[in-house]
Amino acid sequence: MKKVVLAYSGGLDTSYCVVYLTKELGLEVHTVIVNSGGFSKEELAGIEKRAYEMGSKRHEVIDVTERFYHDCLRYLLAGNILKNDTYPLSVSAERMFQSLALAEYARENKADYIAHGSTGAGNDQVRFDVAFSVISPDTEIITPIRDLGLSRQQEIEYLQANGVEMSWEKAKYSINKGIWGTSVGGVETLTSRQGLPESAWPTQLSKTEPQEISITFEEGEPVALNGKTMSPVDLIVALNELAGQYAIGRDVHVGDTILGIKGRVGFEAPAPLILIKGHHLLEKHVSSRWQLLHKDYIANWYGTLLHEAQYLDPVMRDMEAFLESSQARVSGTVYVALKPYQFELLGIESDFDMMQSKVATYGEENNAWDSRDAKGFIKIFSNQLRIHSSFNDEN
Repeated sequence: MKKVVLAYSGGLDTSYCVVYLTKELGLEVHTVIVNSGGFSKEELAGIEKRAYEMGSKRHEVIDVTERFYHDCLRYLLAGNILKNDTYPLSVSAERMFQSLALAEYARENKADYIAHGSTGAGNDQVRFDVAFSVISPDTEIITPIRDLGLSRQQEIEYLQANGVEMSWEKAKYSINKGIWGTSVGGVETLTSRQGLPESAWPTQLSKTEPQEISITFEEGEPVALNGKTMSPVDLIVALNELAGQYAIGRDVHVGDTILGIKGRVGFEAPAPLILIKGHHLLEKHVSSRWQLLHKDYIANWYGTLLHEAQYLDPVMRDMEAFLESSQARVSGTVYVALKPYQFELLGIESDFDMMQSKVATYGEENNAWDSRDAKGFIKIFSNQLRIHSSFNDEN
């Protein structure tokens, strides 16, 4: 019997794929879930149980959380990357690393086929297929839902006809959970008008008393939360838990897909949004003007190419080198106030804070120049404007 490796999450799409590949194509299905930091042990155990119930011959968990942070997330943080000034690339980023891990697994286990549950209308199909074709080029790709053009309702009816029981109401939404955020798609996000109902958000408001927290960065990486030293991955997990209680980090992203159509998805990403905004504030204090200006467009390109399945292109390594270099002095502590549904950046402390330089205080006083220097600088600085304006006077 031929073997197929299937990307499995326990949801509607991938559960359909297990049943279809087993019953309709007669394949031996090996399910693999790639954990990028969004699942607890209990959730992983539940997904494994579901995989075997669906008909999986073998189920594996591959944890890529540390790799995901080291090879990707620290650059998204260094670049303060929010697609369309909104979305921290939660699923976009993790899909590439899930795809790479699956392709490596299929190659090592000499699978005949590799499969995923993407539709033909989204970005994930591109990310999966690109990684599979580069890393495991001899393994044929199968995509049942894309090839059959199925709707979610058709998937539900097929599973019901095959005796599968699930929470069908919950299946209305596609939820992708990772350390860098959780996306929520379906029903309302398929429209341009409706917002997601409270019940659709995976994390509910459970804390209302405001509190102040501190996050310490060393060379751009988060290393301590409220004075407690921890690894960046552990800090992100802890901050997601803490800020999630305030229902912080909810939003709906509208953007252009790789296919050229518009897409809309809800997401909650408490830790990524707080870290990105806090890191950006710290950079404003410690980085030079030209570092900040050049970093903006390089970071924008890095996020765009990552989103559009170009992570394996060597230009990404070039941009990572710049982003890493830019973090040499991004060290200090950021203070943040957490409140229901929102957070407020209060300020920073850093040994490299250029605002606290003894050279000058903005709008107040300086020790590096006197009034004559200021007048001379302004006169030269305005030269080109005065030359351009002089032609208007002559006319």
